[in-house]
Amino acid sequence: MPRILILFGTTDGQTAKIARTLGEELRTLGAEVDVVRAGADASASRPEDYAGIIVAASVHVRRYQQPVRRWLRAHAAGLRGKPTAFLSVCLAVLQKDDEQVQRDIQTIINGLLTATGWQPTIVRKIPGALLYTRYNWLVRMVMRQIARTQGRDTDVTRDYEYTNWDDLRAFAREFHALVERPA
Repeated sequence: MPRILILFGTTDGQTAKIARTLGEELRTLGAEVDVVRAGADASASRPEDYAGIIVAASVHVRRYQQPVRRWLRAHAAGLRGKPTAFLSVCLAVLQKDDEQVQRDIQTIINGLLTATGWQPTIVRKIPGALLYTRYNWLVRMVMRQIARTQGRDTDVTRDYEYTNWDDLRAFAREFHALVERPA
């Protein structure tokens, strides 16, 4: 039974939901899984203790959460030589036909990987959510304006999930097979 770490950073909660869902799916496949939020909770989480590591973080103002960046810098050496994955959670990935947006997302991902010295085995871009009901008034209005310019949902009285849960579960199966594969 492989032991897998899912380390995540979240701002509004969608990446936490993604991490928990991944953990549940990996457990159904027979893995022992620790789902840990980056920061104080992650201080005892060492890559050396796991057969595989998944890191999930969301993009906000062109950056990922500081606790995730800090953990990756501290543990980059321990991540080498084992199956790892980075899940970049971002609404902009929904704009597949906008080449500039896709280049910008890749630049943000590359910036994180360069700054931390980590080269994950797998990198995935995962659509997140518009959680209007969780935002303060100013963020709600800014997000609505951004959503309007991108042709997205703008009713601020409700939330919108864009995460494809079937794709996420398929990724969990793919990662589990990678970890299970003999070296």
